[in-house]
Amino acid sequence: MARIIDGDNKNLIGENLKKLRIKAKMSQQTLSNKLELLGVYVCRGSVSRIEDRTRTVTDIELFAIAEVLEVDPKELYSPQ
Repeated sequence: MARIIDGDNKNLIGENLKKLRIKAKMSQQTLSNKLELLGVYVCRGSVSRIEDRTRTVTDIELFAIAEVLEVDPKELYSPQ
């Protein structure tokens, strides 16, 4: 049985994450720092890999990212 993450893309939010982060005028490092304040450790390089869809995202990371960007988690999946 094939896994959901088979293939090149390892998440569904990468493109929207980048758009929302830029819209919030936030660098990858700033996003990483703000996530760390919430106890969610995602380094700047991992943010980059999430955005280019080569890294998976946990549910905890997803909700923390949405909180930092001040968006509903669904917005990370919606077309921008």
